[in-house]
Amino acid sequence: MRDAAINLRALPQQRNLIDQAAQLLGKNRSDFMLEAACDKAQSVLLDQVFFSLDDEKFRQFNALLDGPLESNPGLDRLLSLKAPWAEA
Repeated sequence: MRDAAINLRALPQQRNLIDQAAQLLGKNRSDFMLEAACDKAQSVLLDQVFFSLDDEKFRQFNALLDGPLESNPGLDRLLSLKAPWAEA
């Protein structure tokens, strides 16, 4: 059950645009806006995992990936956490 309120103000033309798009998808304004906001939030969070390496660092990184697995309790804990965009 959704019980957390999110309030915002929009220009009438913005509201009309949102309503038109929501109607085309057979959704109400709230469902459309919540889905769009969650899609954008997930995209922003996923973009935070990009990193750039020079050639030498890339070779070192690949060597670590190709090497034997070692126990890592911190990584195990991190991977057990639920994604912030996943439903409760």
